[in-house]
Amino acid sequence: MAEPKLTSVEELDVAAAEAELARLAAEIAAADAAYFQRDAPEISDADYDALRARNAAIEARFPELRRDDSPSNRVGAAPADGFAKAEHAVPMLSLGNVFDAEELSDFVASVRRYLSLAPEAALAFAAEPKIDGLSLSLRYENRQLTLAATRGDGAVGEDVTRNARTIADIPTELPDRAPDLFEVRGEVYMSKSDFAALNARQAEKGAKTFANPRNAAAGSLRQLDSAITAERPLRFFAYSWGAASDLPADTQMGVLAHFKEWGFSVNPLTRRCADAEALLAHYQAIGAERAALDYDIDGVVYKVDRLDLQERLGFRSRTPRWATAHKFPAEQAQTILEAIEIQVGRTGSLTPVARLRPVTVGGVVVSNATLHNADYIAGVGSDGAPIREGRDLRIGDVVTVQRAGDVIPQIVDLDLAQRPEAAEPYRFPEICPECGSAARREPGESVTRCTGGLTCPAQAVERLKHFVSRDAVDIDGLGAKQVEALFQDKWILQPADIYTLETRYGAGQPSQLKNREGWGERSAQKLFEAIAARKGLPLDKFIFSLGVRHVGEGSAKMLARRYQQWAAFADAMTQAGAERAAQEAGYHQSLADWRASQAERDAEADAEAAAPKPPKRPKLSDAGEHMRALLDIDGVGETMAVALADFFGEPHNQESVRRLLAEVAPEPFDAPPAQASPVSGKTVVFTGKLERMSRSEAKSRAESLGAHVAGSVSAKTDIVIAGPGAGSKLKKAEELGLTVMTEEAWLEFLGDA
Repeated sequence: MAEPKLTSVEELDVAAAEAELARLAAEIAAADAAYFQRDAPEISDADYDALRARNAAIEARFPELRRDDSPSNRVGAAPADGFAKAEHAVPMLSLGNVFDAEELSDFVASVRRYLSLAPEAALAFAAEPKIDGLSLSLRYENRQLTLAATRGDGAVGEDVTRNARTIADIPTELPDRAPDLFEVRGEVYMSKSDFAALNARQAEKGAKTFANPRNAAAGSLRQLDSAITAERPLRFFAYSWGAASDLPADTQMGVLAHFKEWGFSVNPLTRRCADAEALLAHYQAIGAERAALDYDIDGVVYKVDRLDLQERLGFRSRTPRWATAHKFPAEQAQTILEAIEIQVGRTGSLTPVARLRPVTVGGVVVSNATLHNADYIAGVGSDGAPIREGRDLRIGDVVTVQRAGDVIPQIVDLDLAQRPEAAEPYRFPEICPECGSAARREPGESVTRCTGGLTCPAQAVERLKHFVSRDAVDIDGLGAKQVEALFQDKWILQPADIYTLETRYGAGQPSQLKNREGWGERSAQKLFEAIAARKGLPLDKFIFSLGVRHVGEGSAKMLARRYQQWAAFADAMTQAGAERAAQEAGYHQSLADWRASQAERDAEADAEAAAPKPPKRPKLSDAGEHMRALLDIDGVGETMAVALADFFGEPHNQESVRRLLAEVAPEPFDAPPAQASPVSGKTVVFTGKLERMSRSEAKSRAESLGAHVAGSVSAKTDIVIAGPGAGSKLKKAEELGLTVMTEEAWLEFLGDA
């Protein structure tokens, strides 16, 4: 039986949508960091595109919930540490995608519609192979190479000028006929033959080998020692440009011709195509030649040829309207699924991994493949629809494997006729294999997560980084790098260990902190003083520091305001956790009984008896009085309630918090003194754009007057302040007959007009 599915966007309420956007922002940011910063992608292109599509759909329905860190506003990932930052004068954006002939025709038609072109009007495109490498921008001033920068997050990249100068395909000087200022952009790559030779040399030296040419090229370009880059066989194709004092031609193809004259390599398979049919024909021709090419490509890029039309078409938030990428389908092969193993990620996610009998797919030996989550194994897609015609995956199956996006291997099908008779349905674990804590899925999520946040080894480093972060405990001198180093040497494994650091590794100890690399007597003493200064913590900061999923700074303050004292909060959460655990145990027992009855029915082949229906997951509000009380708090939805209950219901977390409380003392919540005001004791919600003050300033002002500021509208809301662009919150307020004010009316009501 499949696990619960992702809630459709149309069925999300405000609280669930807000939590979902937070989850998507975190997952997309992690995927971007893996791909752009670590050169080690963790999810397939298709899964990445699905995450972005769901984020865009939720933002379209709830525009007022769009986050400051929304993936819609972002390209790539922040530059990695170790390099100077380089700001792009013209952003380096990504491309939209098409995947078949129909979508290609739609792209061409959309360009024509935007330009209001008559059917008979000419519209040519440049079509070029999409190189699987690392994007690079080269800035020439007075025709001298002055800066080479990676894409980074699209706005700021990494300065790799010294390394780029070692690449033979990159001229350090342009001819006199080139403009005074010009940024040439293109792709750094490594040929397949050079990649094979490099890996052979690495293996001979006992050094690390690379997974594929793209990773090898990216890792080679981003070496801190340019001498290492110089030893690597990197190449460069030029295909675009950024800032320019002048353009040498008025078409895409014309500018590329000048690139060749200036000494750059331009891909010889680039063609000018007159219409969609010609684009598709060239795509098919390149696809047929793909395997014989000595470099990896994953599609063909189409660009409107005339530059004046490109300028008219302009850009969306992160992609140009005048260009798109036509991706190739992934290469496939058959093999045997030998085992399913569970890996626990840094955020506690349990990810199933297929161990495969090794098989070559697209020139790469594949022995592992991602299985995403329990639904994927059971034959259910992220949208709840069947995949593989609903067939589940079992150990021993003959499966079809593809390299999704030519990077991440995944299983896309299986041959049911070859399934072994003894193969049994896979039971997704309900216990974390790393720490033994309960593993659960939150409502509306596809991922199963370990609930042992503070004690799970797989999550420990990220939890510790969060604990000491500026918005949490904020210990001066103990940042992410220091936490990683101290965790690696087992000096700090849990938050409580921070407060005993001086006792264990201060003066007179055998391994003193001051003797570690990067530390001295003064810096060690300053750290001990900073730790001691943070033993008394505001209740809201302490709650936030624990890193409970879906509990942000605002939610932590809301909970602190509601419970006032740590003891009251902890007792309520622990009781709610016990109720949630009992409810889950009862549900899973009912599910096990149902499965047993199904097995008996199948064994008896009793087709006459009506098949019993599987048990329904019980309502969370039926778990018990403490859970109901938690859900009754304005601003707490099911997602947050489950996260809190699971965290405080886990014995490992309880023990870790108990150890922490032996070292620190959460202070009672010091609510702003209630003033005699017309909003004292009332619940208010801000929605839309505020024009007289920032949202933060407006919330602080309301709270100082004794009001409670909530993030969502409910029957308990007293006043909704709606500015321009207000959406679903305003609509719900009107449906409930609540008091709605403009910003001006609100300020007048407060006497601030």
